[in-house]
Amino acid sequence: MLTLASQINDINPVFLQQLRELDIPEEAAKQALLHTRNVSAEEAAMYYFNKLENEEEGDDDLMFKMVFVVNMDLAMGVGKVAAQVGHAAVGLYQALQEKNSWREMAWKWDHTGAKKVVVQGTNVAHLLELQALAMSLSLPTYLVQDAGLTQVEAGARTVLAIMGEEEMVNNVTGSLKLL
Repeated sequence: MLTLASQINDINPVFLQQLRELDIPEEAAKQALLHTRNVSAEEAAMYYFNKLENEEEGDDDLMFKMVFVVNMDLAMGVGKVAAQVGHAAVGLYQALQEKNSWREMAWKWDHTGAKKVVVQGTNVAHLLELQALAMSLSLPTYLVQDAGLTQVEAGARTVLAIMGEEEMVNNVTGSLKLL
């Protein structure tokens, strides 16, 4: 089974370069290669251009979601987890205000049900690996670091928040168990 980090590293550089020669932006090319399981540049290009056509026709059917990955390695009570997920939601929503495209995504998310899901992460290394994958797909993230006033040490990374188009977020967190 491939790890999330290996999926990023396994993107075929030849395919990526071929897509770049078609003037496909690098992040979009990476996403297309991941979506098509890195089969070929041709498959990824067809995916990219079909997606582009669909977006031009309207993306009203796109669904967005926010996922919270809880660091299960930490001994946090239910209330502490709830508070940390709250911090993650607020932190990510504030981060979404930094870019026009992210603000637009937040607006669409908010007006299509504001879906939120809480899942289990193994430990801090797992959260960092998921964050790296999400960032490589241009998905906004926010990682909560606790102040250390109650149940966990100061600086402990408690919850990772990820936001984006549902299918893209599922590429990062879809295999994780619900909390």
